[in-house]
Amino acid sequence: MAWEDAPSHVCRGGDKRAMAFCCPPVKPCPITFALEDAGISAQEYIEIKEKFGEKSRLGEGEGTCFGSLVWCCKPSKPCPLRDMVLRRIGMTTDEYMDLKHQLSQELVGHEPADNEANIKALSETFNVSLEEAAQVLSECGNDIKTAIKVIRMKNLEL
Repeated sequence: MAWEDAPSHVCRGGDKRAMAFCCPPVKPCPITFALEDAGISAQEYIEIKEKFGEKSRLGEGEGTCFGSLVWCCKPSKPCPLRDMVLRRIGMTTDEYMDLKHQLSQELVGHEPADNEANIKALSETFNVSLEEAAQVLSECGNDIKTAIKVIRMKNLEL
């Protein structure tokens, strides 16, 4: 099963789970804030991704920008180099996203974030109970932007 609640790219406002889709931190960009949020250094980030590449097929990727699929972005972002490598090695988009999800979990862990402030903000902004706000946020993998969209859609249905 592919990563259904995958966040937007970090450079497009995605949460720290999206570091699985980021390049090495070689220039100033939003990855700096995501690393800070995750509590890991740039060097630790590089090491985690390289080790994951050694033990998974994401380590393949000769011909990509940084020589490994661990550094490649989401399939929703067009990239002929990544797509060429995926075709060459016979990796499906679902397998790619499953591996990126596993990589994300290694980067940020499995611990749920402390979402009290987000739950309260969702509850107050959209006039829903704290329980409903907490449930939606949890179902959205603690991605506040996705939770906002879901609650908006629920409100439209009413």
